[in-house]
Amino acid sequence: MRTSRASKDTAKVLQALSPPARRQTRGSERNVGVLSSFAYNANPTVNAPAAPTVKSESTSVPPSLSAARSDDESSLSSVDTADIEDLLEPPSKRQKRNASRATTPVIKKSPRTPRNTAVKDEPDQKPTPKPKARRLPARKTRDADGSVKIEPPSNWETMYNTIKKMREDNPTAPVDTMGCAELYWRASSPQDRRFQTLIALMLSSQTKDTVTAVAMQRLHTELGPESVTTGPDMKQEETAEVKIKLEDSPNEDLKPPSTSTSTPPAKDKDSTLNLTNILAVSPERLNELIRTVGFHNNKTKYIKATALLLRDNHNGDIPSTPDGLMALPGVGPKMAYLCLSAAWGKHEGIGVDVHVHRITNLWGWNKTKTPEETRMALQSWLPHDKWHEINKLLVGLGQTVCLPVKRRCGDCYLVGKGLCMSEIRGSVPSFGVVKGEDGDEPKVKIEAV
Repeated sequence: MRTSRASKDTAKVLQALSPPARRQTRGSERNVGVLSSFAYNANPTVNAPAAPTVKSESTSVPPSLSAARSDDESSLSSVDTADIEDLLEPPSKRQKRNASRATTPVIKKSPRTPRNTAVKDEPDQKPTPKPKARRLPARKTRDADGSVKIEPPSNWETMYNTIKKMREDNPTAPVDTMGCAELYWRASSPQDRRFQTLIALMLSSQTKDTVTAVAMQRLHTELGPESVTTGPDMKQEETAEVKIKLEDSPNEDLKPPSTSTSTPPAKDKDSTLNLTNILAVSPERLNELIRTVGFHNNKTKYIKATALLLRDNHNGDIPSTPDGLMALPGVGPKMAYLCLSAAWGKHEGIGVDVHVHRITNLWGWNKTKTPEETRMALQSWLPHDKWHEINKLLVGLGQTVCLPVKRRCGDCYLVGKGLCMSEIRGSVPSFGVVKGEDGDEPKVKIEAV
């Protein structure tokens, strides 16, 4: 069967479009022979393997070869073209990995939730507790007109009234019975009582009230005429003046009693502690009488010098002003204001000692470093009618409950009320404890203040 002209032209076009011929190897020739055996052709001579020929690099086909081929051999299956796997380069590992990523669908993960987190519904959630109001100390504020105003500490009045009631319920502090304002001699004249109050305050510096009371008792009873001396430390004029006053005294009760320390003087007898006897006594004897108080050597000098100033500058009486009292040796602001309040009944300032200074800072009323700073801070906002009582109030509290070491917060009426910022945690009220109805379990009963 002849090959038509159209088939020949088609074969030429396909050969022109096919890639350049590749160099055939023995394996390729073998494959050609095998594939040619499967060609549909009745002539067995045509299916026989052809002799190996070497193709040129050119893409043209010899006319004799194309004429000898049959119509079936000129089809697409018989064209010597390269396979798709041979034409394409084998893909690298990176290309395979990228291809697999491109074909794999991306699944977005939901955000991870903590395992042990319990998600509660909105109605079951507890309301957020409101922050407690901070206790503020006294502070300065400026009004619209520019004037400075001192705002008192928060809840100060509630704290003050609570402590006042507690002190009234339990007046057992040493200051209640042996305070400096209570150590004057009841049968003495008003002038001598004022002098005795001043001496008691001078002895009380850095000394407990019980020790001061013992020293004052000795001065009230043992400061007699045998203490008068004409030693070199006293002038002859002073010695003669003392003797004249003792001998020419119209009141026999003013003369010092006997030196016996076992029996105190009668109630109608006057005390031996007065300005005249202090001027007459020797420093050694005075130092011996007050030897139990702290810094008794310095206090002996202060008392003797003060007696001279009172005699020469104040007509034998103590001054009635803060400046006049603070001009005396050994007398500071605390003693001056306490003496004015106890001796003259004038409340011109607050007597601040270590107890008042420590407790008011514990409460957060002020932030001061010295007692004098505390006095200025308290006087700037505390009502004037409380100036005369705050010292005794807080001194008694510091002696019985709010001790400098190992505070007894359970014995304080402020416990559990959130008023004292220095309250020891876990303190349980120990006051007002009564037995229950069954008589076994105690129940705490705290009266509201």
